[in-house]
Amino acid sequence: MKILDWYILKRYLFTFFMMLLLFIPIGITVHLAEKIGKILDNNVPLNEVLWYLLDFTIYFAHLLFPLFLFLSVIWFTSKLANNTEVIAFLSSGVSFSRFLRPYMIGSFIVAILAIIMGLFLAPKASEGFNDFSYKYFKTGRSAVENTNVYRQINDKDIIYVSSFDVKNSVGNNFTLEHFEDNKLKFKINATSIRYIESDTTYRLTNYVKRDIGENEDILDIQRRKDTLFSFDVDDLIPVIYAAETKMYGDLKNFIAKEEARGSSNVGRFKLVLYRKWSLPVSVFILTIIAVAVSSMKRRGGMGVNLALGICIAMVFVFFDKIFGVMAEQSDFPPLIAVWFPNVLFGILAVFLLIKAKR
Repeated sequence: MKILDWYILKRYLFTFFMMLLLFIPIGITVHLAEKIGKILDNNVPLNEVLWYLLDFTIYFAHLLFPLFLFLSVIWFTSKLANNTEVIAFLSSGVSFSRFLRPYMIGSFIVAILAIIMGLFLAPKASEGFNDFSYKYFKTGRSAVENTNVYRQINDKDIIYVSSFDVKNSVGNNFTLEHFEDNKLKFKINATSIRYIESDTTYRLTNYVKRDIGENEDILDIQRRKDTLFSFDVDDLIPVIYAAETKMYGDLKNFIAKEEARGSSNVGRFKLVLYRKWSLPVSVFILTIIAVAVSSMKRRGGMGVNLALGICIAMVFVFFDKIFGVMAEQSDFPPLIAVWFPNVLFGILAVFLLIKAKR
């Protein structure tokens, strides 16, 4: 039986990696054709373009990992079925569960690769891909949500700015409220706040500090005041794609800080965290579905299996995107949003597997 295992496992891995090698150059060509005008207009150095294409390859290969795998399994299993090899295997006394074993071994190898990419390679590639995109392709668009910024920066301080110019490090209508024992102790207002990088201080214009007293308040009013705060610009307005660029441990700490600050983007950040583990699980689920769908010889040949597989893949992507958007834009739990497609298609995989065994 080891011969059967090696035969299927080699076909599994070879077809998957060949699928990647075939589609990645096509993806790069299409993307480059779309962006070449902006690259030439901005006179982007060649070395930056090459690094960007490498980041683009890793970034999208990681995102499309399950789909590439799903289509590759359907492709080579359908060939086995059309050549009556599956029937020969099963007729020799091999159970369907035993026939499935090399597929699960291949899924385990691909899942480990997906974990390595998700934890180590994808964050770095995401940073390079997004930095390049906002620098050359999305000029004029901010990589941060810089209007009506309201954040809790620690256990005692809450800040607000109506808008923040990232390029010049200037915010408008700044407010800081300091609490002790759930009581407001003092409040600072300024028409503008500017971060001075040379000495890491903040310059406040039309500064007003109100110390809250038991009987009366004390006002400190100054035309301009330079001072220190316990936050920096990155803490004030982290980039939208900040979670995608962090390793797993750093990402968990980042999310904890953002939750304490009352960030409105926590749902988006948690999606990134949970997907690092849901994607490897989806590898097993989609492999089982692909084998169950394509192991039967059908009238119409491989085309029918591929068409059915593409439909299932599109439905999977649809559910993943819909629930992802719900978690980002509402209070829908990110954990459910990430795992619901896997649970739903896991049930489908069990149903199809039972049917295939019969």
